[in-house]
Amino acid sequence: MLSLAGLFSSDMAIDLGTANTLVYVKGRGIILNEPSVVAYHVKDGRKQVLAVGEDAKLMLGRTPGSIEAIRPMREGVIADFDTAEEMIKHFIRKVHKRTTFSKPKIIVC
Repeated sequence: MLSLAGLFSSDMAIDLGTANTLVYVKGRGIILNEPSVVAYHVKDGRKQVLAVGEDAKLMLGRTPGSIEAIRPMREGVIADFDTAEEMIKHFIRKVHKRTTFSKPKIIVC
């Protein structure tokens, strides 16, 4: 029997690459292909996310001392878990607009 919840969810797969992150949504294909970069503003030892993906990549090498642009993936593995988590959350929010009734099933590889 078909599940009604399956009709309203947007199941997705996330490919965390060292250079780029891809997001595939079931029935729509690859809908996001952005650099694996997160830019933070650092103040008093606390980090605040300024930009993720393409916007953060533009900041690489051009940022003042209070801004860090970080690549959370190195040689195909997660090198910075906190930054990778922020990046994944950002990309999920960007793709999943919360117009569905159920949470998406997500595979990360």
